[in-house]
Amino acid sequence: MTQTAVTSKRRAQALALPNLLTYGRLAAVPVVAALLLGFTEHWARWTALGVFVAAGVTDFLDGYFARIWQQQSPLGRMLDPIADKLLVSTSLLALVADNTLTGWTIWAAIIILCREILVSGLREHLAELKVRLPVSAIAKWKTAAQLVALGFFIAGPAGEAVLPGTVKIGEALLWAAAILTLYTGFDYLQAAWAHFGEDEAA
Repeated sequence: MTQTAVTSKRRAQALALPNLLTYGRLAAVPVVAALLLGFTEHWARWTALGVFVAAGVTDFLDGYFARIWQQQSPLGRMLDPIADKLLVSTSLLALVADNTLTGWTIWAAIIILCREILVSGLREHLAELKVRLPVSAIAKWKTAAQLVALGFFIAGPAGEAVLPGTVKIGEALLWAAAILTLYTGFDYLQAAWAHFGEDEAA
């Protein structure tokens, strides 16, 4: 295959619909943060929630279309978890900053953030060893639980006007997500443990 053909193939992969959906999720991150931190009106909360939900839906659709159309690519496998982590982490930080997420529930956010950093480090280390760390089924449920919990928090005061206890529901769901986060983090650590030290032995 010529260099031109390789370049064209990579460009086509980069512009495939699953990757475009992932780009959209990345673009949603600063929009959600800006709406949460830049405005206090209820319309901003509902708009942020709409953008956040749309971004969450793309997390399902990009993988679905990549599988049925056989458009999986190294770029997509790299960007998909990054987009998830950026969306969750930025939303958590913004919600703490605007005092929607307070008290002991901040520890749930800390658990989630620490786990994401740990797993990212594991993936980077294993990538150097040419070892893949595939996403587990429970990890997908963990991500879904985080997104649903954050949706209630993002609705926040606007949601309370419609459904009293919105933030409390978010708190309970975030703690459930934190427990799943701990479990999956330990699961990934176990999977990676067998490969620790391989670079030294090589």
